[in-house]
Amino acid sequence: MPKGSPELTASRRDEIVAACEQLYRTMSFKDITIKEIGAVTSFTRTSIYNYFRTKEEIFLALMQREYEEWAAETAALTERDSMTAAEFADAVAHSLERHEQLLKLLAMNHYDMEDNSAPERLTEFKSAYGASLDAVRACLKKFFPDTDKESFIFVFFPFLFGVYPYAVATEKQLTAMSEAKIEFTVHSIYEMIYSCIMRLLGGTR
Repeated sequence: MPKGSPELTASRRDEIVAACEQLYRTMSFKDITIKEIGAVTSFTRTSIYNYFRTKEEIFLALMQREYEEWAAETAALTERDSMTAAEFADAVAHSLERHEQLLKLLAMNHYDMEDNSAPERLTEFKSAYGASLDAVRACLKKFFPDTDKESFIFVFFPFLFGVYPYAVATEKQLTAMSEAKIEFTVHSIYEMIYSCIMRLLGGTR
């Protein structure tokens, strides 16, 4: 761990994660390297190793940040007095629509990412993931007490892993599906998540 205040360390880590996010908007995971990330930070590439051991740790930290932000937005919904199923589905779908990066990251191979991260980095990530589960449970408990919360969680969170590939198809993918004569309709992130939540809540109002 580098010398310096905890505030400086956190600031440097945030800068590295932000640089990774910037690159990930236009580049693939395999094309992003520590060198590429270092080129868009304010310090040397080798300094990155003081804060993250591997590229996978940086991506895991990016996903951790996305989970933390989404969990906070979801938890804030419990401040409302009441919500219908449609209102809850709308709020969550719009929230995840704003966190497209999270859905894109979920479509990646988590096994390799987690396996190439230090135990303490993985624990930090799992804490953020757990907070998102708790935030959804809290909403279900308050607004839909008759809903089987664990069944909802068991279906909804794995479902999120497949949203991005169905919502964002490249021209190459669309051409291949057309040539393979596969009928495929691109639906938006909002449409898929809203529909899933409404089905899981079974028309609860």
